[in-house]
Amino acid sequence: MLEQLESAATSVAMNIAEGKGRYSKREFIQFLYIARGSLFETITLLIIVCRLGWIEDSELEGLRNEAIVIGKMLSNFASSLKRTL
Repeated sequence: MLEQLESAATSVAMNIAEGKGRYSKREFIQFLYIARGSLFETITLLIIVCRLGWIEDSELEGLRNEAIVIGKMLSNFASSLKRTL
């Protein structure tokens, strides 16, 4: 479970970096959406970890709130790039 959580969380940054290294904005946008998907996977895993009692509800709430902000940033960034196509 913890390996899955680490993998999902790491995947967010890795997909942003990989997308930035691509040759087109369209590909970059696609990788931003993949990163957003990994972020939601991370949130889901955090909920499971909390239900298993490995983290406190207050920790989950703080992490979820941060993830929501990051998700909005990814969406807004992708949308702004789309407008420049």
